[in-house]
Amino acid sequence: MSTRLLIVRHGQTDWNTSGRFQGQTDIPLNQTGVRQAQAIAELLSTEKPEVIYTSDLTRAWKTAEIIHGALPKERRGQLIAEPRLREMCFGMWEGLTYGEIQARQPRVLQRWESDLKHNAPPGGETLLELAARVEAAYASILAAHPGGTVLLVAHGGPLQLLIAQALGMPAGRFWQLHLSNASLSELRVYPEGAMLNLLNCTEHLRVSS
Repeated sequence: MSTRLLIVRHGQTDWNTSGRFQGQTDIPLNQTGVRQAQAIAELLSTEKPEVIYTSDLTRAWKTAEIIHGALPKERRGQLIAEPRLREMCFGMWEGLTYGEIQARQPRVLQRWESDLKHNAPPGGETLLELAARVEAAYASILAAHPGGTVLLVAHGGPLQLLIAQALGMPAGRFWQLHLSNASLSELRVYPEGAMLNLLNCTEHLRVSS
């Protein structure tokens, strides 16, 4: 028996386009992000997820809400907010670009980049802290839906970590699994481990543009 996880990163925001650290600041989708959410909703409209788990931040929740609304009523499972799927907290760096952080706190940035697992941005969280809450969410979701199809909507950082953890990769290599806005990925999770069937599919965005 296996559990199928459909994994969606939220649509675009203005802070995505300007290269700002979003973290847990509650930034909404922009117009492009709404169109992206509608495109992936159309792609997933034939699926039968028994539940949709989403980060409670607006950009993820709205993406999930659009997907949920596109499902036929008879196949529209519950939409559940899961705060453990929130983006990594970047503390004082949220709202800043990489260049601005580099100009203001070069030594702090260098220390963070040298060891993401143990160092946090000022007022933020470490990679290990993020990994712990993502792993806990992943375990509880799998336990609640054995053999089912579950849709997850969240952010690049936690979703990349979730996929890395499922595949047995070290947390520090999560950056190798890039996820674009409104992309679709798929994991099939067996008792012996997980299989990655799809990663960062964005074909639906090209079709809709």
